[in-house]
Amino acid sequence: MKGFFQFLWEIIEIVVLALVIVLPIRYFIFQPFIVSGQSMEPNFEKGDYLIVDELSFRLREPKRGEVIVFKYPLNPRQRYIKRIIGLPGEKVTIEEGVVKINGEVLDEKEYLPPYIKTDGVLELKLGENEYFVLGDNRPASHDSRRWGPLPRKFIIGRAFLRLWPIKALAKFEPPSYIGLPE
Repeated sequence: MKGFFQFLWEIIEIVVLALVIVLPIRYFIFQPFIVSGQSMEPNFEKGDYLIVDELSFRLREPKRGEVIVFKYPLNPRQRYIKRIIGLPGEKVTIEEGVVKINGEVLDEKEYLPPYIKTDGVLELKLGENEYFVLGDNRPASHDSRRWGPLPRKFIIGRAFLRLWPIKALAKFEPPSYIGLPE
């Protein structure tokens, strides 16, 4: 009987140790996110299993082009995934299918197919701690064109790694924009 209790005690120790290690990582550094919907196609498909890096934005500000997961401002219980287009203090303009930042055309050919245009007419000056986010599938995306700037406090983290499907395994880096600050 003594051997059984010793075995049980070892199992409890292992479980507690695993929880002490895993829970802080899960809640403060990385967390999983499953893509639902079409707003980020063709770069992210429904069912993609992503790892979201929550630590980076505690050490630095988000950059243009990064794909982020955030709490939807009109219902913070919902999580959205979009790409950062405009940074705090910038003027974002959309006209004739083209996005401009402070009057400069945003070159999005690195991640958008040529047939995708950004519909709508918009001119918006972002405030301090405000970001402008768009889905990569512009016709199917509910984004800053509809509900306005994203406050910094709603950003959870950046899409860091796609684990599923295996054939699409990838680590994500933001695109480079010539002539625009990150």
